[in-house]
Amino acid sequence: MLRIVVLLAFMAGGALALAGCGIADSRSSVPEFMRAKADDPPPPEPTPDVKQLVRERLDSVFVTSSSPQQVQVSPPRHDLRGLGWTACVRAELTNTMGKPLGLETYRITISGGVIIDRRRAEPEDTCASETYQPI
Repeated sequence: MLRIVVLLAFMAGGALALAGCGIADSRSSVPEFMRAKADDPPPPEPTPDVKQLVRERLDSVFVTSSSPQQVQVSPPRHDLRGLGWTACVRAELTNTMGKPLGLETYRITISGGVIIDRRRAEPEDTCASETYQPI
């Protein structure tokens, strides 16, 4: 009888030690029932209205002194490196002296319904093959 009580005490102590350390993560080598459930991935963001975002925040894409004209945007695409969206924006620009620079294209990154980054489009961005609509 004493042996059973001692065995139960050790088992209870072991259970408390495991509870104190938290549950093992989903990649642990402990049995399945002792592992923490893996977190569900966050839900995807809704498709942004790129036309409206660019129209309202044109200064976040182009420098104001470049006088962007004939601004056009591509449809949004899921960002392969994150949870947000990307799109291409192009416009006829001028330099600070007022001379035409021609058609310039930028790749924008959208997260949470806000333009968080922009950079000049590069060949791997595939902006040249996108379809565009005026804003």
